Amino acid sequence: MWKGRFSESTDAVVRDFTQSLDLDWVLAPWDIAGSLAHARMLGQVGLLEPSEVKTIEESLMVVRDEIASGAFKPDPELEDVHMNIESRLTDLAGPVGAKLHTGRSRNDQVATTVRLFLRDRLLDTAEGLERLMSELLSLAGRHLDIIIPGYTHLQQAQPISAGHYWMAHFTAFSRDLDRLYFALDSLNECPLGAGALAGSTLPLDRFLTASSLGFPAPTRNSLDTVSQRDYMVDYHSFAALFAVHCSRLAEDFVVYSSAEFGWLILPDAFCTGSSMMPQKKNPDVPELVRGKAGQVIGRLVDLLVTLKGLPSTYDRDLQEDKRGLLATLNTVSGILAVLPPLLASVRIDRARARRGMEDGLVLATDVAEHLVSRGVPFREAHAMTGRLVKECIARGKGLLDLSREEWGELLPAASDDLFPDLSLERAVERRTTYGGTSPAMVEGQMAYGEELVARSRERRKKYVRTVTPASPNATETECNQAEGSKTLDE
Repeated sequence: MWKGRFSESTDAVVRDFTQSLDLDWVLAPWDIAGSLAHARMLGQVGLLEPSEVKTIEESLMVVRDEIASGAFKPDPELEDVHMNIESRLTDLAGPVGAKLHTGRSRNDQVATTVRLFLRDRLLDTAEGLERLMSELLSLAGRHLDIIIPGYTHLQQAQPISAGHYWMAHFTAFSRDLDRLYFALDSLNECPLGAGALAGSTLPLDRFLTASSLGFPAPTRNSLDTVSQRDYMVDYHSFAALFAVHCSRLAEDFVVYSSAEFGWLILPDAFCTGSSMMPQKKNPDVPELVRGKAGQVIGRLVDLLVTLKGLPSTYDRDLQEDKRGLLATLNTVSGILAVLPPLLASVRIDRARARRGMEDGLVLATDVAEHLVSRGVPFREAHAMTGRLVKECIARGKGLLDLSREEWGELLPAASDDLFPDLSLERAVERRTTYGGTSPAMVEGQMAYGEELVARSRERRKKYVRTVTPASPNATETECNQAEGSKTLDE
């Protein structure tokens, strides 16, 4: 493609070092979609004859089908997916095929192809995240009346509704959903027509091209267009924090399903055993989710370091932006495939969860707040209750084991009004502050969550897909998210 300027051919070792086919061949359907839009625009502005546009369109369709069937094998000599498609197009269409690159550089061509591809993949991600969040809503409804320990510092703190626990993770993922749509919006401009960096002297209609590809508008500055990768950073930022949230959920699963806790029961189908110890049930899926989070975070840092200090505008360093992008897309897709069916089969042993709180010490805050309701300053109430707990431990008793006489001895400021409220159920029911753990508050969170997921489904419809997941051109990871069956809780 640049033989006119050079006096010798590219060395084979340079060709192998600079090729990107191992990265970008997956982008072929989206590259063809961009080329079709570009050809039709060239016809509209008079730079191609209608017959030439027709020839290019028909030839590109043949190339698309050859790629989908596997009949088209890319040639490493041609360096990347874009040149392979253009070369095959010229084979089929003759000299007319060479006109397709009129007014276009690989810089704006690649930027357009990646945005089309990424837009489709992010729409798949949004759908997968909705599925994950819907599963959490379902768990919250099923476990609304189950009481489990809430922890700080991994120490029992206060009793909570298990539904409230699931809605905590839902709330974190809802922020991820907002970040995902921010990433979708940040990429939703069309780079075609920016050229190598300065635009073109030809009468290109960038608004027509943008509209035909489903973009609301073209990019505003040609220099920025070919050099910025902010939209990729926005996606990686979403992915990194999403992975962190998945990792925290996974860590909870590992801890709460251990023999020492034991009230969360993971489905056998999502665990493995030991090659040596027959009794083992290992939480491999949560552990792998936790482990993959570091890879996703690393790829965000990788891209930021690549971008840092690059001179304007395009530099070949940017070719490597797709390596981490594709890897993270596949990692996120894998997590979204495995977590919903895992969640669908998670159970809670409510009796085991209660046994861990049977001494009633998790109700200490309720005792302190009872004293506050009787006019005792909170710091004094806290100290008085702390001494009560200390004495209970010394006597080998829990709060619920104390007799009325012992209450009178150890905490004379308490009134008889305390005792009807001194239970796990009442401790949960009475926490009615907005966002609290009472069933009524959790049901309100769930109702809002249902609306949020429904709005996301509608919001997705505002974005244009280039290649549908069911298409033979779609990659395997874009298809067939797994669904899980629900089970009763113990």
